[in-house]
Amino acid sequence: METDEMSDTLGPLPSSTTNYVGFATLPDQVHRKSVKKGFEFTLMVVGESGLGKSTLVNSLFLTDLYCDRAVPNAEERISKTVGIERSSIDIVECGVKLRLTVVDTPGFGDSLNGEDSWKAIVKYVDDQFNQYYRDESGLNRKNIIDNRVHCCLYFISPYGHGLRPIDVKFMKELHNKVNIVPVIAKADCLTKSEVKNLKSKVIDEIEENNISIYQFPDCESEDEEFKQQNIELKESIPFAVIGSNTTIDVNGKKVRGRLYPWGITEVENPAHCDFVMLRNMLIRTHMQDLKEVTGDVHYENYRSQCIQTDKSAPMSKRTGRMKRESVILEENNEKDRMLLEKEAELQKMQEMLKKMQEQMAQQNQNQNASTTSQGNLI
Repeated sequence: METDEMSDTLGPLPSSTTNYVGFATLPDQVHRKSVKKGFEFTLMVVGESGLGKSTLVNSLFLTDLYCDRAVPNAEERISKTVGIERSSIDIVECGVKLRLTVVDTPGFGDSLNGEDSWKAIVKYVDDQFNQYYRDESGLNRKNIIDNRVHCCLYFISPYGHGLRPIDVKFMKELHNKVNIVPVIAKADCLTKSEVKNLKSKVIDEIEENNISIYQFPDCESEDEEFKQQNIELKESIPFAVIGSNTTIDVNGKKVRGRLYPWGITEVENPAHCDFVMLRNMLIRTHMQDLKEVTGDVHYENYRSQCIQTDKSAPMSKRTGRMKRESVILEENNEKDRMLLEKEAELQKMQEMLKKMQEQMAQQNQNQNASTTSQGNLI
């Protein structure tokens, strides 16, 4: 009887239960806890205007994150500085919650002088590391929000003959802070041979400049299909992609793509571009690894630098920093207290409103009963 109950609770047991302890259910426990908590992922897209960054993001996640964006004209682009725009959305799929944050960098590479266009982006990445470091060192560590950038899609123009100086400068400044995934934009502008030559040229220039892009982990799985998929992903770098949110009818089948006088390019057709490869890598196979590399490598490097700086700083500066952090913590606690008071007040008002509605309903019921009784007497 005990064995039957244990089997119903923990799933099928091995044929011999004499040496069965039960820790084989740990993956299931972790899975249930992770699904209940939900996941967070921050994606940064960088590249000059007109390369289809917004369209590609909307195509990847089947959503519209930029419905209210105003497109600047040519005059505004000349003098525009690099900005940082964050868009967040909650996506639920098969009961799994994902808090997706997309960080866009409008203005990058648009001005005539683009020497310092990468500084605002580096500052943003460092600020997120600093915020996480302060939250991790504080008292309330249970509800830390992870806004660190887990992946950066860097868009390379298809109109050139490789990497431009601004491309090399940006990746050299960011490659030790973010997982960089190079992407060749608007691949439908190129023939297959041109795409192949451009990919080879970009990889050679990345190696020549000692730039570290995201490295796919070694596949130790026994699943041959997954191993083959991992090999194909490595060979597809940089991904040549096409983005489109337009649905086109092709032989009675609805597909996402672009219609040209000479034919149709399908976004999700592996023969036309690497969109499916990029989506599989980013969402289905390596999203968790991107987060782990961010936390275990890039953030740890930043954290060790902060610890060394704190140790070498004079006592007066450390004391001042601790006082500032305590003030910030007190302000956050005060905001939390005010929010709780507002929630309690709102709940009280809702209860009062509910009681009033019940009283009004009771009065209407009594009046109806009185009217009915008078009618019967008449």
